[in-house]
Amino acid sequence: MSKLETSKEEISARCFLPNFCGLRMVFVVIMIAQLFAFLVVLIPQTTAVASKWQDLGLISLYVQWCALASSAGLCLLRPFICHYSQRTVALISYLVVLLVVFAVSELAYWYVYPLASAKLGHWPFVFKNIGIAIILTGPILRYFYVQHQWRAKVRAEAEARLQSLQSRIRPHFFFNSMNTIASLTRTNADQAEAAVHDLADLFRASLRDARQFHSFRDELDLCERYLDIEKLRLGERLKLEWQTSDIPFDSYVPPLIIQPLLENAIYHGIEPRTEGGTIKIHGKKENNQIMLTIENPIPISRDEAKSGNRIAQENIRARLATMFGDRGKMEVTEQEDIYFVTLTWPYRNQLDEDIDH
Repeated sequence: MSKLETSKEEISARCFLPNFCGLRMVFVVIMIAQLFAFLVVLIPQTTAVASKWQDLGLISLYVQWCALASSAGLCLLRPFICHYSQRTVALISYLVVLLVVFAVSELAYWYVYPLASAKLGHWPFVFKNIGIAIILTGPILRYFYVQHQWRAKVRAEAEARLQSLQSRIRPHFFFNSMNTIASLTRTNADQAEAAVHDLADLFRASLRDARQFHSFRDELDLCERYLDIEKLRLGERLKLEWQTSDIPFDSYVPPLIIQPLLENAIYHGIEPRTEGGTIKIHGKKENNQIMLTIENPIPISRDEAKSGNRIAQENIRARLATMFGDRGKMEVTEQEDIYFVTLTWPYRNQLDEDIDH
């Protein structure tokens, strides 16, 4: 994770102001401002309909300038004010909006207002607009604050759940690996040392903060280290076929999302077979979604198959749903003597700020 991404996450975590620089937020501001302009035009009941629609253009222009200029000001100031307390941020935001309304009102009075009406004087016109801004800005900032608190609560619950799921990844292969390493220390010290390093990397990954992502390339490296250890134990019985070149290596994934499935494939599909078998790992990127499938043979005799409680699969399914919502899922199918597990998650080559907004 880059320093820029970390900075964005920290700002969003401690500041209740949304990111007014984003296109989605700009669109929302424009729509709300225009709805307010319609409301201002339609409220008076004594004005002729034709006159209302004539005033709509000027009112819309004024309201949009106030809304967009305020958004631009808050967009520029957000990185600099969000390290202050929430109360200070609210006060500064309030003053920025009022200052923008005052400036736009002055411009409107001298360059636009005389063309529209002469019923109000200079200062009544300005103070009226500032009064409206005072009334509207308070509830809007309060809404942003309440929404931020709700999102912080949801984020904390999700992180606690992810940490709990991550802590359950304690594969039984660790014990088999230690036995393999112990036997290698007498026959091949170099292989034993390499296996110890691979096992240490896997331990390190399992203890990583569940909120952190890493690249698909890093995930494949962990899988390869795990499979290197298993090859020492199973020898020629374990065969692998990789077809993952169509998956971008810079795609972000949760750590240890694939390794437990490979462990299941070996435990349930390779170990029970005297002749062993081939595990196929293949995937692709399609419509901005990553799809990865793991295939392993099913023992011909069901008596040879090892039973399992599917904890690893449910763990991964829950982690994908928590991380990616409806766009992250895991599907399991069987066809004849082949067992298929397919993972799907959205392609991201950087951590989107959508997580925070």
